[in-house]
Amino acid sequence: MAAFHTIDDIPADSRVLVRLDLNSPIEDGEPQDNRRFERHAETVRELADAGHRVVLMAHQGRPGRDDFTSLSGHAAILADHIDHDVAFVADTYGDEAVESIDALGAGEVLLLENTRMCDDELPEASPEEKAETEFVQTLAPRFDAYVNDAYSAAHRKHASLVGFPLALPAYAGRVMETEYEANTAIATREFDGPVTMVVGGTKATDVIGVMDALDDRVDRFLLGGVAGELFLRAAGHPVGHDVGEMDLFDEQWEANRELIESVLDERGDAIHLATDLAYEGSDGDRAEVAVDDIDEKTEGYLDVGSETVTAYEPPIHESDAVFVKGALGVFEDERFADGTVGVLEAIAETDCFSVVGGGDTSRAIEMYGLDEDDFSHVSIAGGAYIRALTGEPLPAVETLEAAAAEQ
Repeated sequence: MAAFHTIDDIPADSRVLVRLDLNSPIEDGEPQDNRRFERHAETVRELADAGHRVVLMAHQGRPGRDDFTSLSGHAAILADHIDHDVAFVADTYGDEAVESIDALGAGEVLLLENTRMCDDELPEASPEEKAETEFVQTLAPRFDAYVNDAYSAAHRKHASLVGFPLALPAYAGRVMETEYEANTAIATREFDGPVTMVVGGTKATDVIGVMDALDDRVDRFLLGGVAGELFLRAAGHPVGHDVGEMDLFDEQWEANRELIESVLDERGDAIHLATDLAYEGSDGDRAEVAVDDIDEKTEGYLDVGSETVTAYEPPIHESDAVFVKGALGVFEDERFADGTVGVLEAIAETDCFSVVGGGDTSRAIEMYGLDEDDFSHVSIAGGAYIRALTGEPLPAVETLEAAAAEQ
């Protein structure tokens, strides 16, 4: 377990500044409810019920993007999840924010405006530099404790994530605790039986790096998605390149070709590749073709085929631990959900330690009526999950650990 303090350790009746990650899809200008609100609600509810004065920080989007909006709508969604009023102030550390913070009563909750609307927040810099920003220097004196619950943003060196732990006693929220423990399990836990990793998604560069880093921790990899097709290309099949308007394969192939070929050469016996692939047939229905029967890639392949799903089930059933990074197909279209859902169902049936990572893949659990309780952990982190799997440092976690060592 990480060497940081948790919200159980906060002294009674504290003024607590809490960093969440409520970054959400925006539709028609409104944030959409999602798993992040539900998860972070546990931390906020516990702090409010304990009688602390709770002030929340979060971000939404990034300057210049369509989803860069105010957090006013987020407050209402969060309030529904914690069954408790969440006040909102359209300011982060100006006079209006400070007045609202100072007026807060015991057990009350206040959400500040989007942290990324502050000039001090975004540029990546050292925790020491971030701690000296006006943002941190203005808010920190008004609080007794800082809580970081934003594990999914822990790979960022932003002021709200790494500056405050140098200025205040710092603690981990429930999401930070559970995400850290589950996502570092592959590096820190001993498993009696085989460890399997399901690798898919569209960001092949990420998952290939994970495969390389986890070489000695994973007994077998089950591949699909873009990464799976690139590995098939490395194995000599005429797939794994762009056709038509597609822009997914060629650039990632050029960037990763040597690494893919070396991983395949060194760990070929541990790497399970698709034996058939699915595509949209001329009638609009799902069609499948055996990989060995492909002479030329003329279609965009959107899922692994049914033979592959069947072949992937036994290795999963025999595993002591299964980690998932990325979907095996375009599961948002139910015609091409068989691979992703089939593998998730096999994991759910298996009495193993299981982590399903990446926001997109975890959505399939909800979309197709699977029970989240059948998995040890369903992660809401993307970039931080990748970092944890590859053993790269997470700056926001490191600052929590450093703060604990000094407290």
